[in-house]
Amino acid sequence: MKLYNEEETLRQLKSTDINLQKNAFEQIVSFYSDKLYRQIRKMVLSHDDANDLLQDTFIKAWKNVNLFRGEAKLSSWLYRIALNESITFLNKQRTQNNVSLDNKDSFPIEKLESDSYFDGDALQLKLQEAIFKLPEKQKIIFNMRYYGEMPYEKISEILGTSVGTAKASYHHAVKKIEDFLNLN
Repeated sequence: MKLYNEEETLRQLKSTDINLQKNAFEQIVSFYSDKLYRQIRKMVLSHDDANDLLQDTFIKAWKNVNLFRGEAKLSSWLYRIALNESITFLNKQRTQNNVSLDNKDSFPIEKLESDSYFDGDALQLKLQEAIFKLPEKQKIIFNMRYYGEMPYEKISEILGTSVGTAKASYHHAVKKIEDFLNLN
C-alpha cells in the first residue's frame, strides 16, 4: 500500500483526467475517514448518524472539489464540511423531534444511551452530558482538542478564529465540564 502524499493527491485531484481525480479522491477518503468519523461521532454521538454524516461530508467534498482553492489545508476544508454537516444535522434533528429549548440537551444523551455501539459507563455518559451542555463553539473546540488532540493552530484554521480564542474557548469548556461533573 502506498503512503498518502497530499501534494501528489491534490495534483491528481486538479487533473482533467477523471480516473486520476477518482483515484485521488479514493485516497482522500481512505486517509481521512477515521479522523473525520471520530470528530463527527463526538458531535452527534450515534454511530449510524456519524456514518451517514461521514458519507454526506465526502459527497459534498466530491461535488465541490473544484471550489477547493488550497488556501487552507485539505484536512481543514474537510473538517469544516464535516462540522457544518453535523451542526445542520443536529439542528434539523432537534426541530424534527420537537425538542424544547429547555430539554434540548437530554435528547442526544437519551439517544446515546440507546445506541448499541456505545460502550461507555455511567461516568462516560456523564462526561458526554456535560459536553453536550456546552455552547456549540466550546463543544466543537473541546472535542477537537480533547478527543482529536488537535493543535490550537489547526483548530483556529478550521474554525476561522484566532489561536487565542481557541485556547480561551477550550479553557472555558474544561472549567464548565469540571463544574458540571463536581455538581453531579
